[in-house]
Amino acid sequence: MRIKLTIMTIILITAFLSGCANNDNNNATPTPTLPPDITDDITDGDTNKEVDAVTSASIVDTEEDFLYAISANGTWIICALKDFTFDEEIVLDGEFMNGKQDDDGKDIVQRKIALYTQDENRNVTNKFTLTAPLLKVNSPNASLQRGTFKGDILVTAWNFELVDMVVEGNIYFTTEDAINTFTMDETSSVTGVQELQKDQ
Repeated sequence: MRIKLTIMTIILITAFLSGCANNDNNNATPTPTLPPDITDDITDGDTNKEVDAVTSASIVDTEEDFLYAISANGTWIICALKDFTFDEEIVLDGEFMNGKQDDDGKDIVQRKIALYTQDENRNVTNKFTLTAPLLKVNSPNASLQRGTFKGDILVTAWNFELVDMVVEGNIYFTTEDAINTFTMDETSSVTGVQELQKDQ
């Protein structure tokens, strides 16, 4: 009788331990992934480049991290997770490549500040506001996307773009090339003037 009881106890303990092992595997932490739009922007469908996507995008939720991300030492994509307010001029600086190449095999220059979040179906879930007395755009082929900027913008570089943006302020351009290559889509608006000011 004691032998049977001992055998049954061993079987029950073994089954219990096996169940725990399976549960541990099922509860393993999933590998983190980037939002679909950011991953697509960087990888262009090439899954071999997804590691580069992690190091090439800054997802920021502090003022300090935001300022570093837009600096010449930052990254080509800056993704905000909240509103940011600065009392002094801020500068989008440096020339960055987006990891893609054009039809001639040349690296593509691009910079992007994304003032929004979205779900896996690309539906925008939050839009954020960036506030500063002045945003100076020195990075070529840069864009502000899907949020609000409160303040004036001074553009020194070519191909500056607004995508689904509200600018509550003026946009000044320092060169003919800067103003002639500026674009904004139909969902963007600027409350102030858009003009050339070479003396800036």
